[in-house]
This record gives sequence, structure tokens and C-alpha cells, in this order.
Amino acid sequence: MINSNEYFLVLEDIKTRIKKAQYKAVLGANRELIVLYWNIGKVIITNTKYGARFVESLARDIKLDFPDAKGYSVRNLKYMRKFAEFVNDEEKVHTVSALLSWSHNKLLLDKTKTLDEYLWYASQTVENGWSLSALEHHVEAKTYIRQGLAGKVSNYGQSLPSPFSGLASDTLKNPYVFDFVEQREGIIEREIEHELVANIAKTILELGTGFAFVGNQYHIEISEKDYYIDLLFYNTKLRCYVVIELKNTEFKPEYAGKLNFYLSAVDDMLKHETDNPSIGIMLCKTRDRLTAEYALKDINKPIGVSEYKLSDFLPAELIDMLPSAEDIEKRVNLKFDF
Repeated sequence: MINSNEYFLVLEDIKTRIKKAQYKAVLGANRELIVLYWNIGKVIITNTKYGARFVESLARDIKLDFPDAKGYSVRNLKYMRKFAEFVNDEEKVHTVSALLSWSHNKLLLDKTKTLDEYLWYASQTVENGWSLSALEHHVEAKTYIRQGLAGKVSNYGQSLPSPFSGLASDTLKNPYVFDFVEQREGIIEREIEHELVANIAKTILELGTGFAFVGNQYHIEISEKDYYIDLLFYNTKLRCYVVIELKNTEFKPEYAGKLNFYLSAVDDMLKHETDNPSIGIMLCKTRDRLTAEYALKDINKPIGVSEYKLSDFLPAELIDMLPSAEDIEKRVNLKFDF
């Protein structure tokens, strides 16, 4: 049972906070709104003794006193409580969470499992200016996990000066997920490349912030011979060219030599004196880590080796035509039933 005196003290506390924040919100202070939501969440947490209907009562009475105010529904108040529980460091609220919209924060509260993961996505959103849809894409694609150091193979640390080597390594993922390209039997590298270029906005979204498309099958001529780079980008954040070679096979050591050759040519023919050294990314269907590490060991140009994944999507009408596990089991039993 809610004690009426205590309840109204809590209600007045929240109403006072709302009034103060509304004044600052008029000036466009999103930061104040997020901090307000976090503080309301803290108040709700400290008054959980009133039970489940406490939040419902708050939502109703806040609506009575602030009929034009939005954002104080039962659902949103529960998000505020979750926000305060999940991000329990007030400094992080001010320096990270408050720089995001409430919609961005709610998405991360729903989709992330740890505070470290939440803070990584939040920081990347602030740094890269991700829209809500872009943030959702990166969360669904598990970018946080794929950018972990454990899955990366490159010689950036040995071939690039610090801190550029670290920045270059941060852009590398494993695997790259091109889920807008359908995996089908017999698909060849040129077809995959065509799909990546046809969906260049989605390709750049997966590659990361700062990538600008220069061309595919980019022609270079050396000693009157023609060579063609699969995909050439310029990264405005790294201030360098990025050469991407695409192979629909397992990684082979000789691939690194060819990419090293292309990087030398790009540095000589395209790189401006103010640019950083060009970097290469070898994208393969599969990659043995140890083989890739040995292949890069004595290569002097910066190269990373990663896998890529395509979509396993099948149209609904084809899925319906596929036999179920039970059907397969019945057929096997019939075949061997003597």
C-alpha cells in the first residue's frame, strides 16, 4: 500500500525535476532531457517498495499536471528505470549517454547486453554521427563483436606508424557482413563485386565511417601492362586510399603478394604527399588465421585479411518447397526399412 504523504513527496520531486528540465529543453538542451530521464529512473529505483502500480500512478499523475508533456508514459518511465539501472555511472550519463537522443538510448537499452557494449555503440554513434537506422544496422550486424581484436589479422602494427596503425586497425572487421548480397551456388567474385557496387551505400555502411568510393576494376598500367583493382576507396577519416581485393575462395598466401603490388602502385601513382600510406584489405570466403599471419609477416605494405559473409536468404516460396526435418527422417526410415 502506497503511503499518500510519501507518494506525493516523490511525485512533487519528479514534477520539480520536469519543470526545471523543460525550461532548459526549450533551449534545445537534449543533454538535460537525458539527464532528467536518468534521474527520474534513479528516483523510481529508490522507491520500488511501492510495487508494480507505482509507475502507473506516476504516469497518470504526471499527465494530469503536465498535460502537454510527452515522454512520461508507463512504458517510457520503465525505460528510465532501466536506463538508471543499466548505466549506473553518472559521469558516463553526462559524457556519453546525454550526447545521444532518447531513441538512440532506448535502442541500445533493448539491444546491448553489457555496459561496455552499450558505451562502445554510444561512443561510435557520437563520433560518427550515426542515425537511428545506422545504429540499428551496426547493432544487428554485431559490429562491436566483429571489431574486437581477437578476430583481426593484419600487419598494420608493424607497417604503419603510431597512432595511424591503431586507427587503421580500428576500421578492420572480421567478418564483413554483406547481407544484401544473396549467397547462391556458383556465385563468382565478379558477381559479388557487382552487387557491392550496385548497393554502394550499404557497402560503405558496412565498411565504416569515412569510406568514399573511387571505383571498381580500377585500371592501372605498369610497363605497358593492364591491371585492375577490384575495389578502390578513399577513407577521409584515415586520409588514405584503401585497396580491397575480393576472393570467393579460402585465403592463399600468394594473394598477399598481389595486394602488396597494388598498394605500391597506388602509393606511387595516386597518393598525394599529404596522404597517409595506402592500406589493403583482402576479403576472402574463408581464412586460416595462422596461414594469413605467416603470409603477412614479411610483407612491407599494410594489409589486413578478413572473411566476408553473404546472406543465406531464401524466398518464402522456396522455403515452403524444402522438406522438413521430419520429412527427411521419414524418407530415410522408409529407404532402410527391410
